[in-house]
Amino acid sequence: MPDFPVLETERLILRCPQESDLDGFAEMMADEEAMRFLGGAKPRAEAWRVMATLAGSFAIRGYGLFSVIDRVTAEWLGRIGPWFPHDWPGTEVGWGLKRSAWGQGYAAEAAAAAMDFAFDRLGWTEVIHTIAPANAPSIAVAKRMGSRYLRPGRLPAPIDQDLDVWGQTREEWRARRALK
Repeated sequence: MPDFPVLETERLILRCPQESDLDGFAEMMADEEAMRFLGGAKPRAEAWRVMATLAGSFAIRGYGLFSVIDRVTAEWLGRIGPWFPHDWPGTEVGWGLKRSAWGQGYAAEAAAAAMDFAFDRLGWTEVIHTIAPANAPSIAVAKRMGSRYLRPGRLPAPIDQDLDVWGQTREEWRARRALK
């Protein structure tokens, strides 16, 4: 495998998706509740295509949504990271975790590492989060990261979904991190 970035936090490893992640991707993507705001439940074959698309982003751009791996158990927990496909409404750090990983602080922990990466290594000047207005848990993560509502947005075809754009500038992020 090429030399893609790997990020580590106290509890997590964030790395490029790989074929061995398919069971975790398929589990998350088959779960109606986990996929409620991410396009709905999908079959295993589509989970493979999504996983391959995310890995392809690393090959094309050098970054993408990382597979989030528990450092102790090596369990696949979800996908979180920088994401900026063609016609996207901005440079995003997005997140999605399988349901068994909810409520344990993994989203904020991984998103913070991904935001540091996006600002410090990718040179982004703004990070957004595209969130459905009814997705209270993701809004809570965005607020925990120090992000605020910025504007209405729309995801491009074939998704064609109206949503809210949350986010912050690099300077806002760095000032908040300096306080910790």
